[in-house]
Amino acid sequence: MSEIVRVLKTFVAYLKRPDLYPELGRKIIKNTVNRGNAFKGKEKTNSWAASKAVSQQEAVSRLFGIDIAPFRSQYQEILKNSEQKEKECPIKMGGPGALELIYYACEFTNAQHVIETGVAYGWSSLAALLSLEKRNGTLYSSDMPYLAQDGDQYVGYVVPENLKKFWKLFRFADKESLPKIFAENSTFDVLHYDSDKSYNGRMWAYEEVYKRMKKGGVFISDDIGDNSAYQDFCEKNNIETTVVEYEGKYIGVFVK
Repeated sequence: MSEIVRVLKTFVAYLKRPDLYPELGRKIIKNTVNRGNAFKGKEKTNSWAASKAVSQQEAVSRLFGIDIAPFRSQYQEILKNSEQKEKECPIKMGGPGALELIYYACEFTNAQHVIETGVAYGWSSLAALLSLEKRNGTLYSSDMPYLAQDGDQYVGYVVPENLKKFWKLFRFADKESLPKIFAENSTFDVLHYDSDKSYNGRMWAYEEVYKRMKKGGVFISDDIGDNSAYQDFCEKNNIETTVVEYEGKYIGVFVK
């Protein structure tokens, strides 16, 4: 799909959804006036992240005192079925991230309430739900529809049906989804952030969720090398963070 066609399709899809007009306005500003915002401080943060980075296995061991090895064998069948579902999906979205990190963050906190931003196929959702189902917990997810691809019905595609009863999916941008989620539940054990990658978008969401995290809760953010929002947030709040290098990207994680 050419870029112009994709932009036009997206714009038309937004026009059909009045509930998404606030996000359309923000997108226009982000892609015109604030274009540099997405990469603000990128160079600084990449050298900072590289100097601190450890493997996912080391991070989980250091932070939670848990060995990640059993995850793949324990859930081998479910993961295999989900991989097959991803292959069958007609829409291409983001693949699985550091699933063990998310799963063991939920195990470590005995999570009852988990919040995530960004769903796509639902790999991170699956990792959280596998832990939450043991305690009848709830995953609250914020996800913007894949407007250019008509991909709405495929969001969360790899999540098995039996886990969906523990899941509440809010289909708006974070600025609209998060207040709706906070109205349903006010404190959270784990955050997995993987949505608006702009500097301003991250800083707003980080602040909003951080103040609602329980003490001892786990805060995880993907793709922290895109700009310096995560580094700046941690420094501003005197947070000692762990950085995970995973498939050439950086993930930030700390226990509150």
